Amino acid sequence: MKRIALIDILRGIAILGTLGTNIWIFAHLGDLKYITTTDFSSWSNMDDILRMLVLFVFNGKLLGMLTIMFGVGMAIKYEQSIRRNKPWIGMYKWVIVFLMVEGFLHYVFVMEYDVLMSYAVTAAIIAVILKRGERAMTRALWVAGALHLGMLALIFTSMLLGPAFSMASSPQLIAIYAEGSWLEQVQNRLANFMLFRAEAIFILPLNICLFIVGIKLMRSGAFSFTERGIAIQRKLLTWGLCLGLPLNVLTFVPGGLFDLPVRYIFAPVLALGYIGLIAIIVRKCSTWGMWKWLEKTGRMSLSCYILQNLTATAIFYGWGLGLGGNVNSVEIIGIFCMIVVGQIILVNVWLAKFPYGPIEWLRKGMLQRLER
Repeated sequence: MKRIALIDILRGIAILGTLGTNIWIFAHLGDLKYITTTDFSSWSNMDDILRMLVLFVFNGKLLGMLTIMFGVGMAIKYEQSIRRNKPWIGMYKWVIVFLMVEGFLHYVFVMEYDVLMSYAVTAAIIAVILKRGERAMTRALWVAGALHLGMLALIFTSMLLGPAFSMASSPQLIAIYAEGSWLEQVQNRLANFMLFRAEAIFILPLNICLFIVGIKLMRSGAFSFTERGIAIQRKLLTWGLCLGLPLNVLTFVPGGLFDLPVRYIFAPVLALGYIGLIAIIVRKCSTWGMWKWLEKTGRMSLSCYILQNLTATAIFYGWGLGLGGNVNSVEIIGIFCMIVVGQIILVNVWLAKFPYGPIEWLRKGMLQRLER
């Protein structure tokens, strides 16, 4: 099956865009309060305003898009298994295992907020549901959606009735990333495994929903530039932006009350709008050279995800350049842009010489051996 350029472009934008959120965590030495409003009562300076503007664009939206694109990838793999007359679970289980191992290593050696392990668990659940047909997927979508909304409603209610909730990290954790060695950081991740993996578990119902949305979009032809595909893209743009933009404006309400609803409900809605918007721009401005660059980035998405986080840790953490805690929002945005541009250049140089990214090559080689 020929690769669909729009899918790779969307995947490339999504993987680069996840750094738009993570860069603030790296730059502030693992302190999660810098991707929330929990410790702020007002927007008193330009540094805070710039940070929140960037988070308004990126936080949860590009991760939501990436999750949807993983579902798209599953749909493609499932169709491949049918065409090749191979058992679905037997073929895909090694992809899940590789993703879990890769995510665990990334968690231990690079960053504690890895999302790949959560994707591996989600993929294992969806692989079973996918085999049971369209009705089973629709039921799973509603059940997972209800569970996710129910959990968030309980948390939101408790925040209304209880004391203010802060996501600020402990001074001890910040000190490890500011002054500790790389080995001490690894040991800290292992020692606090369940604490750091709480979000990865919490988002499983949301992941299930977004994986299924990706599968349904792929099957509906949403990524083709046929009459049907263009109509779906317009609907995604209209509904995603009209609902998502005003809801995500709640990002700017100080006090932390809307941090969780924005990231885990409203951001994925806007992610659908982003998909529709990007698809329409790609179709209308198809001659732009940057689409080829982003398409290649999408083909190396796993390698890019690990590389961008490695680069950020080396820049901000104490074992590297140690810039964490010593940079303002303008400088953080500048470093983010340099990492993104550097990755795009590196990807295009790499793929000019090799057919796959290093992680993609490793996965492909291992899967081919295991499937024999």
